[in-house]
Amino acid sequence: MQSVDQLKELHRKRFAAEPAVFAAPGRVNLIGEHTDYAEGFVMPAAIDFATLAAISPRNDGRVVLWAENFSEERTFPLASLPGSRTGEWSDYPLGVLQMLAADGHPIPALSLTLWGDVPLGSGLSSSASVEVATASAVTGLLGIKIPGPELAQLCQRAENEFVGANCGIMDQFVSANGAADHALLLDCRDLSYRLAPIPKNLALVIANTMVRHSIAGGEYGTRRAEVELACTILARHRPQIRFLRDATIADLERWGDEIPEAARKRARHIITENTRTVEAARALETNDLARLGQLMHEAHVSYSRDFEASCAEADLMVELANKLHGLIGARLTGGGFGGCTVNLVEQQAAQDFKVQLAANYQKQTGIHPEIYVCHASDGTRRLG
Repeated sequence: MQSVDQLKELHRKRFAAEPAVFAAPGRVNLIGEHTDYAEGFVMPAAIDFATLAAISPRNDGRVVLWAENFSEERTFPLASLPGSRTGEWSDYPLGVLQMLAADGHPIPALSLTLWGDVPLGSGLSSSASVEVATASAVTGLLGIKIPGPELAQLCQRAENEFVGANCGIMDQFVSANGAADHALLLDCRDLSYRLAPIPKNLALVIANTMVRHSIAGGEYGTRRAEVELACTILARHRPQIRFLRDATIADLERWGDEIPEAARKRARHIITENTRTVEAARALETNDLARLGQLMHEAHVSYSRDFEASCAEADLMVELANKLHGLIGARLTGGGFGGCTVNLVEQQAAQDFKVQLAANYQKQTGIHPEIYVCHASDGTRRLG
């Protein structure tokens, strides 16, 4: 995480004001992929890469946003904040301001400095961390407290309705509600959750394949349509199946021959992934790391073969990780078709694991990966 003292000094020099500082972490999903829109379960962890937000009041009727990472400032009259996206980085904090205003919270004139070390474009959810950091900072300035689950929903609305990105709730939820040394099992149906302890002697090693295949955007829509088709067909037989969350493997075995093969495979992934995700939380709670590793392996195989959302580079990264000392479990994480793998690794082996994985991957692909060693972090909070 970036230095709080440095950020305060940056803000003081730029705005001649003493700020309050808030942090909101990025995240990695340990298990539970493409289950969110089936009202299923996900199990992410907040990580110790974060966006910091320094905030102070103004008296000139303006909202001034400074992004240290981009060395860019955006200034807006408080009386006429943009009502729709501009296509700039400022859309994320502006969206949060608009959602707060829509909920009846008066937006004051303010100066906001944003500074983060969540790697951009890595799939670790830098956008959600910006939204949650902004929301925490502005509500802190207003002197109000919004419970974590509600804060997450507000930030999701900012991204859905203002930024125009059709994201689920997971990223904002764990950024707002995560806890150090814990994963968070989230029920995407009712937003109930519980924390599952990650042993302190384990590290999260996130390996970026540096590959993002161009089919990812279109294939996401195709996968969702296939999931919904399978659900519709199963619901003809069992009307209580509103989402694949409600279906079982027995349902699929009984009526699967009515479902096109691709949709049937997608449904099998969703149904089994929900079961795996709940069981993975139980494995953490009982410190059954062997079972957790097995579940992560099964999740990757299902994601690759049934959901068909992996790629050669991601499969190779997982294969190479499985050969290294200290690994508990490895799998592709995120939207698929490239991106990052998540590896649960014994802490004492984590640095060697990182070096060897990078070298082996580069040797076979010619691509130098970015690999981050991190740990489960607290959710959003005020610092200092």
